[in-house]
Amino acid sequence: MRSILFFLLLLGPSITFFQHKPTLYIIGDSTVRNDDSTGHRGWGSHIIRYLDSSKITVSNQAMAGRSTRTFLKEGRWERVLSSVRPGDFLIMQFGHNEGSKPDTTRAGYRGVLQGVGSDSVSLVWPDGKEEIVHSYGWYLKKFVEEAKAKGATVLIASMIPRNDWKEGKVVRASNNYGKWAAEVAAQTNAWFVDLNKITADKYDAWGPEKVKPLFPTEHTHTSPEGARINAESVAEGIQQLKGCSLSSYIVSK
Repeated sequence: MRSILFFLLLLGPSITFFQHKPTLYIIGDSTVRNDDSTGHRGWGSHIIRYLDSSKITVSNQAMAGRSTRTFLKEGRWERVLSSVRPGDFLIMQFGHNEGSKPDTTRAGYRGVLQGVGSDSVSLVWPDGKEEIVHSYGWYLKKFVEEAKAKGATVLIASMIPRNDWKEGKVVRASNNYGKWAAEVAAQTNAWFVDLNKITADKYDAWGPEKVKPLFPTEHTHTSPEGARINAESVAEGIQQLKGCSLSSYIVSK
């Protein structure tokens, strides 16, 4: 016993070398990860600028074109979950690809049921395979609960605002996907970052002409500078979460 204690004392200064360096996993769509040839970028590519990279790593597992439903159906969530370890973090941001009616057409492939309810619809694909499609909230809850079961700290972010304006103000997601994301966070005791509001407040202050260059080709996908602004908003939102351990990794820029 004495020899074991002596060995541990000798090893003491080196124990920190073997401690788990947490990973921030990010899941979502192209507004989170996008490296296409038209100059679009997602905020997940910039978030490391606002984190202490000597203490935490980032794994951006978001994928363009995916909804909560297809991220799960294609096995992407299973791969992320298999890598999550106790002490890691997960942040999710979905909502841009969920809007179509869920069916077996190309247009309906990504769609989910609206809201956060437990209702579902059964689809039968041409090959005879059945798929049960759930609500937006159902998928978010699944991601949260399974990640928390692995020991991760989970955050839900509302979707970034589009370059859509009404009466001089940017259109917000506060009555649909942003609202539902907040509801799921409250129901599952996950942390909530109101990314939609934080960035929309900036857009309103700047006005349409200043915001327009941040969307180089259309109203959804941001330029690298637009992505940086959203990453900054994510960092600001995390800093506002009193008691969230991820905030201790945020650095000022």
